[in-house]
Amino acid sequence: MSTKPLAERMRPQTLDDYVGQRHLVGPGEILRRMIESGRVASFILWGPPGVGKTTLARIIANTIKAPFYTLSAVSAGVKEVRDVIERCKADAASMFNDGARPILFIDEIHRFSKSQQDSLLGAVESGIVTLVGATTENPSFEVIRPLLSRAQVYTLRPLEADDLLTLLNRALTTDPVLSKRKVRVDSTTALFRFSGGDARKLLNILDLLEQSTPEREEMVIDDKLVTERLQENPAAYDKDGEMHYDIISAFIKSIRGSDPDAAIYWLARMVEGGEDPEFIARRLVISAGEDIGLANPNALVVANATFDILRKIGWPEGRIPLAECVIYLATSPKSNSAYLAVDEAIARVQSEGNLPVPLHLRNAPTSLMKKMGYGRDYKYSHDYPGHFVRQQFMPDAIQGIRFWHPADNPSEARMAELHRSRWGNS
Repeated sequence: MSTKPLAERMRPQTLDDYVGQRHLVGPGEILRRMIESGRVASFILWGPPGVGKTTLARIIANTIKAPFYTLSAVSAGVKEVRDVIERCKADAASMFNDGARPILFIDEIHRFSKSQQDSLLGAVESGIVTLVGATTENPSFEVIRPLLSRAQVYTLRPLEADDLLTLLNRALTTDPVLSKRKVRVDSTTALFRFSGGDARKLLNILDLLEQSTPEREEMVIDDKLVTERLQENPAAYDKDGEMHYDIISAFIKSIRGSDPDAAIYWLARMVEGGEDPEFIARRLVISAGEDIGLANPNALVVANATFDILRKIGWPEGRIPLAECVIYLATSPKSNSAYLAVDEAIARVQSEGNLPVPLHLRNAPTSLMKKMGYGRDYKYSHDYPGHFVRQQFMPDAIQGIRFWHPADNPSEARMAELHRSRWGNS
């Protein structure tokens, strides 16, 4: 019997064996075209656990026959990054790789500090390495902007039911252990539900069923048995994946839905499950900005202070300020007007391009700029009653456009009234 877990035994080696992510690796799609051309640019794979990020990086390296290096952001420091870049330089200078640049795969790249990410920039920009990062966190928040500008982000999706069925059938027919067993599949509803679009979860559950069924007995897959076996061994289907996605989702949605009891329950589940406290604290800061926003601006201050306090006092005492913050956020009034405003403004920037700054708002550090009218006719707000005077701040092409639409709560009602008293209804 193989000592390797089923998920490792079933790891695909080629694109033809790879399951899921058809929007990226299907016929004619971007990553397949890149791989088939042999010219792979740096990119970051963003998606939940168990959807094939690491596997895809290895398949790419194998296909284009590039030297492949891997670092885990959990254990690697700046020194390790620099060491592996030096090895990549030697490979890049070698003629044995037929011109394929070394691939540096960094798992959990969102855990890299700014200085660690900075140490990658030169090698990526000069073409010494092709960077392939993997992250379960939104790269917009966790990866520094200079690195993001040098690497395309591709989003990986949870596997669909058809993908999970393909994996199940393949495991039962090709795995050297399972293919020798007598197996009966009566139903897959519970199996797929517990898998949650995660290939590793699916294969771990199959592994558990196989190992808990005596060799001489028929291995049965049905909803009742799957549920019973997982209740007996809840860690068998990748607790980390569940904690990061199923439970954190319920946690944030409970805060957004103003249910402090549910939010505290999900916090307790994460605490008991060994979740990283700073991961929880980061999510609270995001929730305070995204879901509470201007309805209670103090929420962001409280969440940020909680993050800071947690780092100062450590664990397990840190669970107390976390709980205080969770209850405070859950019971706060809610608004996403700032979140919607910035996204609407970003969409306008993307559609309109770089509109010129009005002349009176431009900086004029030189005499030439002053002669050209930079800064002329600018009105200094503090020189006017109430520290306010009407003047144009938007580019000409979008003058009068509104991005912030106040939500219906007392805090923003006061802000909106002050805005109207200054600007009217424009």
